[in-house]
Amino acid sequence: MRYTIALFRSILFWLLFVLMSSISSIGAVVSLPISHRATIWFVRIWAQFHRLICRFVLGQKIVIEGEMPDSPVLYVFKHESAFETVEQPMLFKHPAVFAKEELFSIPVWGQAARFYGLIPVDRDGGGKAMRAMLGAAKAALAGGRPLVLFAEGTRVAHGEAPQLRSGFAGVYRLLGVPVIPVAVNSGIAYPPRKWVKWPGTITYKVGETIPAGLPRDEAEERVWRAINALNPPEALLEGYKAP
Repeated sequence: MRYTIALFRSILFWLLFVLMSSISSIGAVVSLPISHRATIWFVRIWAQFHRLICRFVLGQKIVIEGEMPDSPVLYVFKHESAFETVEQPMLFKHPAVFAKEELFSIPVWGQAARFYGLIPVDRDGGGKAMRAMLGAAKAALAGGRPLVLFAEGTRVAHGEAPQLRSGFAGVYRLLGVPVIPVAVNSGIAYPPRKWVKWPGTITYKVGETIPAGLPRDEAEERVWRAINALNPPEALLEGYKAP
């Protein structure tokens, strides 16, 4: 019975979310030559609608433990599902999120994402791609926007604590800004790569700010421990192992 209810809720959720995603993407693209603010507005409405249907269709409650200032720092989020990626325009006014290059090839959505100001990450693009990424990141910081990085590189199931991708160390060193790590346990109710979602509480836990300029090993381990703070304790028993 529990699965049947979750299945029905999930079907309704996906129908509504796909419909709103289509409307928002088209609206954002149509507004490209008219207004950057309009594009930002469409993206925020999309995120607001997602949170609304998570709450009232899926039965998910969202709790934020700590403060996430909307300032030019580097946020590193735990990445358990698509939930926290869609949520970013709800958490910040105009975040600059690092996103995989292939996402920008999605018709309509990719155009809107570029104009919105997401930062493409081309892992196979070499030095030129890295310079372009860092240039975009520095421009976002200069504009007062927070940067958002999912340093594990991909979605992981709740309870897993993989090492951070090596790219975090380079971004941290070259940008020279403080890091705010954020744990999230979205994988429990909004599991990755599974379309049936569940009711429950999704929690963001904001960790202690990590200053710029720390040695690589120290910065990486502090971020790793902080973003996994909502994982079961046994997930952290072995400690961080640098790539």
